[in-house]
Amino acid sequence: MQRFSFIAFLVAALVALPVLSVGANLFTGGTADTWGHLASTVLPEYVANSLWLCLGVAVGVGSMGTTMAWLTAMHDFPGRRVFEWALLLPLAMPAYVLAYTYTDFLQFVGPVQTGLREAFGWSRDDYWFPDVRTLPGAMVMFSCVLYPYVYLVVRTAFLERAGGMIEAARVLGLSPWRAFWRVSLPLARPAIATGVALALMETLADYGTVAYFSVPTFTTGIYSAWFSLGDRTAAAQLAACLLGFVLLLLALERFSRGRARYHETSRGRRSSHPRQLAGWRGWLAFVACLLPLLVGFLLPAGLLVNMALGEREGEFAGRFLALAQNSLVLASVTALLAAGLALLVAYGVRQSARVGGGNGPRALATRFATRLVGLGYAVPGSVIAVGVLIPVTRLDHGLAALWQQMGGANPGLILTGGIAALVYAFLARFLSIALQTVEAGVTRITTSMDDAARSLGCGAGETLRRVHLPMLRGSLLTAALLVFVDVMKELPATLVMRPFNFETLATQTYTLAADERLAEASIAALAIVAVGLVPIIVLARQIAAGRQTTAC
Repeated sequence: MQRFSFIAFLVAALVALPVLSVGANLFTGGTADTWGHLASTVLPEYVANSLWLCLGVAVGVGSMGTTMAWLTAMHDFPGRRVFEWALLLPLAMPAYVLAYTYTDFLQFVGPVQTGLREAFGWSRDDYWFPDVRTLPGAMVMFSCVLYPYVYLVVRTAFLERAGGMIEAARVLGLSPWRAFWRVSLPLARPAIATGVALALMETLADYGTVAYFSVPTFTTGIYSAWFSLGDRTAAAQLAACLLGFVLLLLALERFSRGRARYHETSRGRRSSHPRQLAGWRGWLAFVACLLPLLVGFLLPAGLLVNMALGEREGEFAGRFLALAQNSLVLASVTALLAAGLALLVAYGVRQSARVGGGNGPRALATRFATRLVGLGYAVPGSVIAVGVLIPVTRLDHGLAALWQQMGGANPGLILTGGIAALVYAFLARFLSIALQTVEAGVTRITTSMDDAARSLGCGAGETLRRVHLPMLRGSLLTAALLVFVDVMKELPATLVMRPFNFETLATQTYTLAADERLAEASIAALAIVAVGLVPIIVLARQIAAGRQTTAC
């Protein structure tokens, strides 16, 4: 038991080190005038825009993800079996790619407004058309690509709820709609909070979309202070404000649960049969599931294909395999490590909580370290990269000097010269996704199962292997999936920390788009989407198959 608590603390401390390294910049020298200027001019706008953006995205992803999860998990209607996995496809579409695509599609000279003017004979002053490059437009972009975070974990929660609870609610006279509000939704509240929290962390950490839409937020301010003004202290102070937002977000998510517990206590974990939606209700459910899929994936993917087909040079095709291989290696290694480490950390926290009622020094230290892990997801990738480079570069030089002293040859940069430091940065950035997903599954396992295993002579390690691991298989697959897709789309950290002459699909997309080579950028963006589609489909169908087997 002590061994797993120590492992959890050690992993959490190592992953939190880059965040602490960034925070340490608060105590270094810098230009005080820069922070004073930011605080008196743009800081209120950063705060207001970040708050409104979080509020809009929370409402968007929460409503969309929960609705889609409830429809596909609890009902049967035309196209349900396709929507079960197809609704995950927007995860493969980076938010900044969606922003580029819809800006080109909806701008004044784009096909939509051009078609309206030609059809009705309008001039520029004869009609009003909404501008997508605004704060509400950013809310829509984020909601369309991030709702699968909520959909995935909430649908898993709906499928794992005992069918007897829903059937008992119906026997007591509740309609299906009232049973949803009074039984299904409260039981899924931890999963909803987890999914929304993940989506908001991704929103706060985004740079490409808000910068392209000219929406000043904390991330754009951090980049301006760090790279334009060259003031590391001011950037760290803005990052501290951003971390304050995340701390508040995590505190609200934990506070919303209160003392409630959501263990599954019914035998067999049998799911109720999906309710058949016939006639107009079935087609209404079909349209409700089709709209987010259409806006978040099908339409932008079609526009990207159209732009890619118009590109005749074909210079990118020759490098596709090498770029795809680099992206796949980074994403696969990080996803596997993140899922495994998240399991160890979540189980270690669970074990430490059982010692002294969860109020001992070791339990408090472990919980505090795991909360620091969650902060990494809200810090921009380039800032995480700098936070990694500071301690890892020192370690790299120390290892090189030791190696040279012992062997007489200088091996060069062992960590930062390869992908090891980049994977470390990805873990610091994305382990929170895996940890929150696995924690949501761990909290649904009642502690009486641990007690029963211990009474049968099983130690902590054997209990993890024989009891927890089989029950958490779906959560681990979900965690690996989320990390894999996010690493495929990660741009800032890769740009800063990639080894020399090491390019990925994301960096190629950024380079081409920055050079206004949109047609070639569309080819690279499509490659990211195409590579990300295979694991999404395979893992989503495996999770669905696992749930169906459990229900049998």
